[in-house]
Amino acid sequence: MALIQSVKGVSPIIPESCFLAQNATVLGDVRMGVDCSVWYNAVIRGDVNSIEIGNEVNVQDGVVIHCTYQKAATKIGNRVSIGHKAILHGCTIEDSVLIGMGAIVMDHVVVESGSIIAAGAIVVSGTRVEKNTIYAGIPAKKLKDVSKENKEMIERTADNYMMYQTWID
Repeated sequence: MALIQSVKGVSPIIPESCFLAQNATVLGDVRMGVDCSVWYNAVIRGDVNSIEIGNEVNVQDGVVIHCTYQKAATKIGNRVSIGHKAILHGCTIEDSVLIGMGAIVMDHVVVESGSIIAAGAIVVSGTRVEKNTIYAGIPAKKLKDVSKENKEMIERTADNYMMYQTWID
């Protein structure tokens, strides 16, 4: 069973339709939408500020979602896919975004809808990722606009994780 823990009397709000892996950790001021999945070794830590997660979000293996005390909450929109071992910290991720494996998104970053953060990218504090763009590199910069195929991949990934969570007994 996942570790779900209160912090200073505030407990996570997790709908019954969400899947949490046995060793996922969710604590403090975390509000999740419906049909989300939080996979193995993922940590969503709302101990020092709030974390809001939309509907149909998948938080893949080893992801860390955190925030900054009194300065930067974390807000994640709907149908966001957060790749294995990514770190989201005090940022805003809008709807239908793909965060690549091992990417780091820092405080006060805004990733607009339909965008992709490439695997291994580091998006530095204060960056605004324009709608329907791909950012890559260290520090992350605009690589190109999202193609029709990229948009399909974003949607397919979200759909696949909705399916994968139904496979777990």
